[in-house]
Amino acid sequence: QLQASGGGLVQAGDSLRLSCAASGRRFSNNAMGWFRQAPGNEREFVAAISWSGGVTNYADSVKGRFTISRDNAKNMIYLQMNGLKPEDTAIYYCAAARKSFSGGSLGDYASWGQGTQVTVSS
Repeated sequence: QLQASGGGLVQAGDSLRLSCAASGRRFSNNAMGWFRQAPGNEREFVAAISWSGGVTNYADSVKGRFTISRDNAKNMIYLQMNGLKPEDTAIYYCAAARKSFSGGSLGDYASWGQGTQVTVSS
């Protein structure tokens, strides 16, 4: 089970750090990802990290502003979001991939957590 937290209401330019706690099983051998879904839009890829944390990839829209990381000892993943923009407003979800490396395809992810709302005002 995955549970995302850390969302909130912030102003443009602010920062937030999202956390995702895994319980019930360990995901240290799985790639992990963050996705988001804005009202009326499909769920979209934000960032992914390999099982060891050595490989990361990002959507172009967040590259240079967001950083994904993980702590396998704590069974946690994080998303540091800097320079937030109103277009970043969405519900953010963490997910565990089926494999140790994964990209941005929703179909690659088997376990999904409940999301956390991020709202960025202009």
